[in-house]
Amino acid sequence: MGQGISRTMKAATIVTAALIATLFVVLVIPEWLTVQGADPPKTMAFESKMGNVTFDHEKHQVRVKGDCTACHEKLFPQSRAPLNYKAGMHKPAETKKVSCAGCHHAGGPSFESKGNCSTCHQKG
Repeated sequence: MGQGISRTMKAATIVTAALIATLFVVLVIPEWLTVQGADPPKTMAFESKMGNVTFDHEKHQVRVKGDCTACHEKLFPQSRAPLNYKAGMHKPAETKKVSCAGCHHAGGPSFESKGNCSTCHQKG
């Protein structure tokens, strides 16, 4: 009987390890290769009715001394997908300190977005 439990535990351990390895290969490695294998864009442009915003990625990287975790994943997914930051989202973002307002809020490490529209939004 003692041997039966031992075999069952060994089998469960092997199955668990195989499952963890499979999840790592399927979920973690492709994301890591996508993010780690490509250089981030120097700038990113976002269209806006208030004037387009050109995000200087390189400048922000210098400011955080190359620490990508300062923004990714807690403020932004690490992807090249559109930001989808629409009108009326600035104030709630500043309150929650999310998105650009993670740094750009009253008392934050960078200029407050409120009242500084033309700093980011450039018309025509």
